[in-house]
Amino acid sequence: MNKTRIVGVFDEENSLMAAVNEVKKEGIEINEIYTPYPMHEVIEAMGKKTRFTTAAFLYGFFGASGVLAFLYYTSVIDWPINYGGKPTNAFPSFIVVTIILTILTVTIASLFTFSARAAIFPGKVYDQPDERSTDDKFVIVFDKPGVEGNVEKLNAILKEKGALEVYEKELNLKK
Repeated sequence: MNKTRIVGVFDEENSLMAAVNEVKKEGIEINEIYTPYPMHEVIEAMGKKTRFTTAAFLYGFFGASGVLAFLYYTSVIDWPINYGGKPTNAFPSFIVVTIILTILTVTIASLFTFSARAAIFPGKVYDQPDERSTDDKFVIVFDKPGVEGNVEKLNAILKEKGALEVYEKELNLKK
């Protein structure tokens, strides 16, 4: 679903952050911000929270529980082997395998969760707001319908804070 977006391009991170803070003061909702490198200030300013760590913890918990249950079932219940008089439930021997398989489970499940949440899949054509955002420019994107009545004000704020250019573009972005 294509929507008209307002795109502001900045040359440096200080002017981007000044614009972000000013726009937030005015109550205008930011759709997305693209930077050439990670900026924690941008994530905090946008106020987006993630539940990814909770999901990873749950994947690890269920992965470890599943591995331990599988190891216990195979070595104690289904096929107990008495070798050298050792107990069949030798829990310490399960620890290393459990840790390794838990890490594998968390990694693979997190990869699929991230890919599904971000709608990333092989062959997807991504509609980039501005080609320069992967090189050296900072890009801020707004939904035009979400800015109704404040478009001129938004353009003025972005230009005042140091935007190199502000333009409208049809984009197919998630939101």
